[in-house]
Amino acid sequence: MPYQPEMTDAGLSPIHAVTALDELGQVRAVQVAGEAPLTLFVDERKIVTLMTLGSYPEALAVGYLRNQHLIKALREIKSVQVNWETETVKVNTGDKKIGSKAITSGCGQGAVLSISELPAIQLAKVTIKQSLIYALLRALAQYNKIHRQAGGVHACALCQGVEILAFVEDVGRHNAVDAIAGLMWLQDWSSDDKIFYTTGRLTSEIVMKVAHIGIPVLLSRSGVTHKGIQIAQEFGIILIAHAKDQRFLVFNGDVIFDACPARPR
Repeated sequence: MPYQPEMTDAGLSPIHAVTALDELGQVRAVQVAGEAPLTLFVDERKIVTLMTLGSYPEALAVGYLRNQHLIKALREIKSVQVNWETETVKVNTGDKKIGSKAITSGCGQGAVLSISELPAIQLAKVTIKQSLIYALLRALAQYNKIHRQAGGVHACALCQGVEILAFVEDVGRHNAVDAIAGLMWLQDWSSDDKIFYTTGRLTSEIVMKVAHIGIPVLLSRSGVTHKGIQIAQEFGIILIAHAKDQRFLVFNGDVIFDACPARPR
C-alpha cells in the first residue's frame, strides 16, 4: 500500500436546496452549489484561505501544497485534519520551515509557479488518437453531476484511455486541479500515461500545474490563452481546447487523425 498520512474524511455535501422566485413571481425549489472557506495551516502557520465546494478537502490541501512547491513528497506530511466548525485544514509535517512561504488567496492562486521553477520536468513524449478524444468526451459526458443539478462549478478529470480515474468538481478551477494532484499522490497514481481534462480555460497557471504533475496531455472544453500555448510548447504538452462533441482544436503536440467526421455537403 502507498504511504498515507493520518487524515480525516470530512467531505461536505456539494449541493444545497434553496428557494427562489421565477420570472412569473412564483416560488421554486432549486439546487445550488455549496461554497465554504477553508483556511490551510502548515505546522500552525497560516498559508491561504480557499473557497471550495468542500467535497475533497484533504486532497485539495495536499494537492495545493504539492502544486505550490511547498511539499516535495507525500511522506513529508504526517497528518491532514479538516475541521469545518473552525473552517480549517491543518497539515502537520514537523518541519517549521515548510510553512514559511506565504501565498495570497484569489483566482490566480497558481501565480507562485513559474517556468524557472520547473526546469527538471521531463514529460513523456506521447501521441493521442482522434478516436480516443471522441470516446473520452463521450465518457466524460456522463459526469458533471453537480453542474447539471446546480451549475456554478468547474470540473477536472484524470483519465487513462477512456477510463475516468477521478472526477472533481469545485467552485474554482484551480481547486479542482489541486484536488486531482492530491488524489494522485494519495492513490500513488503515475502520470506518464494519463490525460488531464478540464472544463475551464487553459491559462498559463493551469498548464504549469499540469506540467508539474507530470501529465503529457491536456484537454479542455473551453479556450486557451497565448501564454498557455507557450508553456505547453516549452514542456511538450499536447494541448487540445474547445473540445466538444466532434470538434476540437490542437494547439500543440501530435494527434493522429484516424476518425475525421464527414464533411457536410
